[in-house]
Amino acid sequence: MKTDSHATPARDAGINDVEQQKLGALGYKQELNRTMTLTDVVVYGLIFMVPLAPVAVFGTIFNFSHGMAALVYLVAGIAMFFSAVSYKEMAKEYPVAGSVYSYVRLGTSKFVGFLSGWAILLDYLLLPALLCILAASAMGALMPEVPGWVWVIGFIAVVAFINLRGIRVTARMNMIFLIIQGAALVVFVGGALIAITQGRAQFSLAPFYQPEFFSWELVFTAIPVAALSYIGFDAISTLNEEAKGGGKAVSKATMIVLWLVIAMFVAQVYFAALFVPSNEPFADGDAVNNAFYHINEIVVAPWFKIVFTLITALIALFANVLVSHATTSKMLFAMARDGQLPRRLAVVSQKHQVPATAMIVVTILTAVIGVLAVGQIELIVTMVTFGALTAYILLHISVVIHFGIRQSSKKYFIHWISPILGIAVLGYALYSTNLLAKIIGISWLVIGSIVALVLKRTGRTLETEDGL
Repeated sequence: MKTDSHATPARDAGINDVEQQKLGALGYKQELNRTMTLTDVVVYGLIFMVPLAPVAVFGTIFNFSHGMAALVYLVAGIAMFFSAVSYKEMAKEYPVAGSVYSYVRLGTSKFVGFLSGWAILLDYLLLPALLCILAASAMGALMPEVPGWVWVIGFIAVVAFINLRGIRVTARMNMIFLIIQGAALVVFVGGALIAITQGRAQFSLAPFYQPEFFSWELVFTAIPVAALSYIGFDAISTLNEEAKGGGKAVSKATMIVLWLVIAMFVAQVYFAALFVPSNEPFADGDAVNNAFYHINEIVVAPWFKIVFTLITALIALFANVLVSHATTSKMLFAMARDGQLPRRLAVVSQKHQVPATAMIVVTILTAVIGVLAVGQIELIVTMVTFGALTAYILLHISVVIHFGIRQSSKKYFIHWISPILGIAVLGYALYSTNLLAKIIGISWLVIGSIVALVLKRTGRTLETEDGL
């Protein structure tokens, strides 16, 4: 992977000046610390995606798909390819930190942009809490005497401390966490290959296709849960104002991360599915929540189950909480900077150049939601994906409107076919979410529309101070 990690200070300064000019043209000024290389951005994206993400929901995906877990992750990856392409294009066009909120706002209208930001907020406000709950569930399997809420509060307190120290500290921690996760994944896949050579399992197409159970409706019903593992593209795009190279670096990192995570996700669920004794669904409770951990005991050894559980809870999920917390804070920062949320949330720490107030607010919300929602993993998962899928659909619409209609683009696949396919696939996946998630998600969007109308009635409108 070629990076700019060895660029000279003069070159870095020149790149940063160009990016600052782009921000100025869009009505913003550089406030965040622009120090992240392409490698840093890729690592950030991988950490947000979590190389071991399927571990926490493997049992649920397996049950939904009648054992065709690898097919679900492959189809979900293809669906997210269209979203990655749209993010790549908008990152180059609008290199600002607000991600899908800013892209839709600038690509369509202020009102639709606000709704996209409001939709993704449902994702971002719940995701750090969900990750803390998943980590607490994993630790509960090893230390059942410790209440889940204790782990939740402990994780978020440490995360807040690290993120308030600045983006460089977060980037260094991410690299360490990624190496550890990669090593654990290599041991698992290597152990699976050895076990297959020993005759304890055999290669099969069953994790991809079982004719007696297959239907596209079944696959798409499982996609909203699998999509949780893929919704990190928006997090990558929040680094537009902290990455050297701005939108160009972010767009390149987006595609690199996509192909890497598709390969990792499909591989691990494929090998895990090979070692499930039968296609009988996992029982509710511990069996389904910790299915992957039990498979590690079968594939490698009992000691590796403990090691893998600790890595998942204390490294993989903790690292994801770390970047999720930072990303949520930057989303609040971007919307507050535009006057769509209290402007106090846009205050940046002069010492560490991070949105400190937003980070503190996210810390408090995560702790409250996490403590109240312990034991409600499946519900929170579907609520998180509802917000993300809605925002992604609006992103695709903005690509068609901005590039296809406004600019009459001749890049038919990138600016027409890809976003339209993305809308169709994600729209069907959104339709397939459970009823309660739909009710909560639609209610959230209705509340967002009311907030937008209140902003307009009180004279704040949906305009920024610069009139954008």
